Amino acid sequence: MLMEKPSAGLWRKIKARYNLVGNSCKTCGKAYFPPRIVCRKCGRESKMENKKFSGNGEVYSFTKIRVPPDTFKDEAPYIVGVVKLDEGPMVEGHILENGTEIKIGTKVRSAFRRMYVDGEEGLIYYHYKFEPV
Repeated sequence: MLMEKPSAGLWRKIKARYNLVGNSCKTCGKAYFPPRIVCRKCGRESKMENKKFSGNGEVYSFTKIRVPPDTFKDEAPYIVGVVKLDEGPMVEGHILENGTEIKIGTKVRSAFRRMYVDGEEGLIYYHYKFEPV
């Protein structure tokens, strides 16, 4: 059975793919990314609301990828890390060096960039990356 590949339109409908959209609990204020249906702290008492995060944060952890999968072979070496957003959630993503040495605690902001192009069809996949501020 042949599986249909996702179209660009489908990817754009996933809000968290092109924006840092998560949610937060109106009961306790805990923020989540990606969004959750129920707050881990409040459980059934939670009342969740959508929240667009600023994208500002700091590097919590990172590693430099020198031998990448085929999809990213032209970008090596590159950095992948965990960023703790100012609003609380931790987000994984590529971290752009832009001439800055990346360290734990480096202040960053999200930027939407091309991740890769899908083979012959040329479908371009975008995602958030983080750049030093």
